[in-house]
Amino acid sequence: MSRPKKKGRDIHGVFLLDKPEGVSSNDIMQKVKRLFRANKAGHTGALDPLATGMLPICLGEATKFSQFLLDSDKRYRVTAKLGERTDTSDAEGQIVQSRSINVNEAEILTALEQFRGDILQVPTMFSALKHQGKPLYEYARAGITVEREARPITIFELKFIDYQAPFLTLEVHCSKGTYIRTLVDDLGEVLGCGAHVTVLRRLAVANYPSNEMLTIDALQKIAEMQPLAELTDNLSLAMDKHLLPMDSAVDCLPILNLTAEQTKAVGYGQRVKFENTEQVYGQVRLYSAQKQFLGVAEVDLNNVIRPSRMVNI
Repeated sequence: MSRPKKKGRDIHGVFLLDKPEGVSSNDIMQKVKRLFRANKAGHTGALDPLATGMLPICLGEATKFSQFLLDSDKRYRVTAKLGERTDTSDAEGQIVQSRSINVNEAEILTALEQFRGDILQVPTMFSALKHQGKPLYEYARAGITVEREARPITIFELKFIDYQAPFLTLEVHCSKGTYIRTLVDDLGEVLGCGAHVTVLRRLAVANYPSNEMLTIDALQKIAEMQPLAELTDNLSLAMDKHLLPMDSAVDCLPILNLTAEQTKAVGYGQRVKFENTEQVYGQVRLYSAQKQFLGVAEVDLNNVIRPSRMVNI
């Protein structure tokens, strides 16, 4: 029996999309996948349709490491409108409360202080967090409110940018799990006037350079310059040069270089004991003697390499 024909290319890497406003992360990811003619794709944490900016999209084997980017720090620029609170905490929702604005810049700066550092945040009902197998936003759209526990997050930096009443602009560097809409809503309550997000742009994910981002329109133009060709595994497209290597998703991890014998063993999923002269423990990224990225492993306290997410190319 013949094997089914592949629907796309075996291409591996990370594409930095400058997401446009008004589309879902999944819809735009599927478009990127089609343009690259890739077999597999996954994004690294959804941006709201309202939001724009950096959305790393993993192709092929890079999807195995998307969780590392999901767990990484993010940086945003957000504009909030004071005086109005909405049911979604952003401009796409319905206004549920309007109040007068009696705050000045000094009072805003004072209020920001309590949102810096390690804080607790109650996730918005309009989030993808699951409750009994269903995303919270499905309950919210049905008018059902689910009790949510406050979760620890870290705001590394909360920078005041501008205030031209009623609009306040901030820059936020935060840990995973931070909801900017909730941050703005909570700030509005502290200020006593309410607030919601009107503009949100993700400036950075982990250490990825913002100048490497491409819009979907730019990617489309590059794709249109490439003559249509029969899909083959070795077909190279002009857009491929815009892919970052898959190990860029795990560059936060220490490097462990293996010998040829160790490379062969971990390739079979075997555990390997080694002389851990550098005293490296926990998660590491593995490379062969030829500097080829092999995947991610765990080094335990007995100096044993335990392969976990290995590249299969």
